[in-house]
Amino acid sequence: MKILPPQLDVFALIMLLGVAQGIFLGIFFLTGERGRTVANRCLGWFMLAISAVTAEIFLGYTNYMFRVLWLVDFSEQFNFLVGPLFYFFVYARLYDQLPKRWVWHLVPFSLWCLNAITWFYQPVEFKYNAYISAYHPELSFVRFNEYIPHDFTELRDYVSELTLLSCFIYSMLSMVAVWQAYRQAGRTLGQFVSVQLTQLRNLAILNLTFPLLIVVVKPQFEEDLGDYILACYVTVLIYTTCFLVMRGSDFFRTAPMPALVADESTPTVEPKRKYEKSALSEELEEAVLIRLARLLDTEKPYLQADLSLPKLAERLQTSPHHLSQLLNDRLGQSFFDWLAAHRIAEAQQLLNNSATAHLKIDEIAERVGYNSPSAFHTAFKRITGQTPAQFRASLSA
Repeated sequence: MKILPPQLDVFALIMLLGVAQGIFLGIFFLTGERGRTVANRCLGWFMLAISAVTAEIFLGYTNYMFRVLWLVDFSEQFNFLVGPLFYFFVYARLYDQLPKRWVWHLVPFSLWCLNAITWFYQPVEFKYNAYISAYHPELSFVRFNEYIPHDFTELRDYVSELTLLSCFIYSMLSMVAVWQAYRQAGRTLGQFVSVQLTQLRNLAILNLTFPLLIVVVKPQFEEDLGDYILACYVTVLIYTTCFLVMRGSDFFRTAPMPALVADESTPTVEPKRKYEKSALSEELEEAVLIRLARLLDTEKPYLQADLSLPKLAERLQTSPHHLSQLLNDRLGQSFFDWLAAHRIAEAQQLLNNSATAHLKIDEIAERVGYNSPSAFHTAFKRITGQTPAQFRASLSA
């Protein structure tokens, strides 16, 4: 068996940095408080999976695989895990849970893991031939005897095509999930909803371009010779994620630390912001906002006369404190202001609708959730600057 010397260049450096950063981010998202969030766990495993794939490409590209032939094709099964994991991350970031029947998405990965046993348990000559056929087709194969049939599925010859199909399907599913989130918020993909949803959209687009890159790169090279380009693109994805993590971190803000600026002889009294110590994460905020938008579209809970903050929080699967924080910080409204705004908007539609023009104002007040006509009149005047009667009269003027 002929062994070639190592090949190190800028592409090798990029891939190595991607592997190191991917492992770091994977551990980062899976540990501590971060690991308690479903989306973070999915992202952590996704980072480790793409790091494993990139590491194998790095070993093959640099010829270090000659020294660790037992690692040949060790990450092949992860080709069918990165797609589902990214989709799980997007879905969990939006809804704070995994999609229904998520286990079925892991069936191809599980089958490939079983198939991988058949080529892991092979003589070193088999692995040498597998490596040079992918990266050094100019070298001569060596003779060997298989221990067991190495591909019971008879699909390994199509691994590139199957990988492309998997990446494309799950990239599209991820984009559809993001698009639905924008649609539920009443926005298009090009419009702004929130910083977090914008970042998620950009990551989904970046991920969608990966199968398109496979289509461009693979036909230009024999076997796996062009995989280093794909691995460098994966490194871009890893570092983009790292940038977004750093961008959202409080650690890098420029405000001085109190311990460094306070005078020890003078007690410092700092004004506390409302909800400053809340544990509500940005991921949970996004999930609750999406559920709230969906609930408003389908059920209009604000029309219920007995709707309260605890009842709405229960339906959104969050706590009253967290929901109150969300309404204040993200929508700039208290619960009662939010409730009144939706009820008065509904009342304006009823007053402007010819099908309900015969209704008395008190009846409209009852329909939109007000038990007290005076409370309805007060809220209507405060929000619109007119009484309900004046508003109705202005429509016919």
